[in-house]
Amino acid sequence: MFAQDSVYQQAKTIEGDYIDFTVDNLGNYYLLTKNNQLKKLNSNGDSVAVFNDVRRYGKLYSIDATNPLKLLLYYKSYSTVVVLDRFLNNVNSIDLRKQNIFQAKAIAQSYDNNVWVYDEQNNKLKKIAEDGTVLSETVDFRSIFDEVPSPTQIIDQDGFVYLYDPEKGIYVFDIYGSFKTKISYLGLTDLTVVGKTVLGIEQQQIIAYTTGTLTEKRLPLPAQVSVRQKTIIRPGHLYILQNGNILHFTF
Repeated sequence: MFAQDSVYQQAKTIEGDYIDFTVDNLGNYYLLTKNNQLKKLNSNGDSVAVFNDVRRYGKLYSIDATNPLKLLLYYKSYSTVVVLDRFLNNVNSIDLRKQNIFQAKAIAQSYDNNVWVYDEQNNKLKKIAEDGTVLSETVDFRSIFDEVPSPTQIIDQDGFVYLYDPEKGIYVFDIYGSFKTKISYLGLTDLTVVGKTVLGIEQQQIIAYTTGTLTEKRLPLPAQVSVRQKTIIRPGHLYILQNGNILHFTF
């Protein structure tokens, strides 16, 4: 994925006062402003939709755009997931508290359009339907791990579910919740998975670790990136939130 002679080309800069963002697999941008307005721009940077009701459930904790037709907004303090359609219309909200899930640092879109959530109190990874019912759950992690993870990210990719705890590593499960392996990377930020390759940022480098071949590659971030609030890696694309602006590089 990362050749030694890879060269970054700055493709676009989207200026603004953004405090968070994500990008879907079609290249659409989802941008959260300081005024708590969520904007969707297409890959050309043209406005598609706006969602103004961001603060209804308190501070927005995370945005999941794994499925471009179904955006998940997670409000950790209210244990609530808000589901938006591709035009940022409010379709549904899932109150996790109704299932006695009061502590969850991370949620994610599942491969079958449900929601993964790690219940910190019960130490279980659970799959939740749109109506809030629990469809499946793992065994209590205390029965299989000496140290129970507290994941800050969940990623469902290519038949596997990755739970990342920056202090303990990456825990890999199959889509049925069976534990497969642990990858001992600590302290990474902005984790993502492409195929069987786990990517993350360590200081000023991108690390790419391919699970099948157990190979690691490293690539420095663009030289002009000194301060960054968030980084998103997609195949051939790098998106960086820096000083309120989104920098888009191709490589």
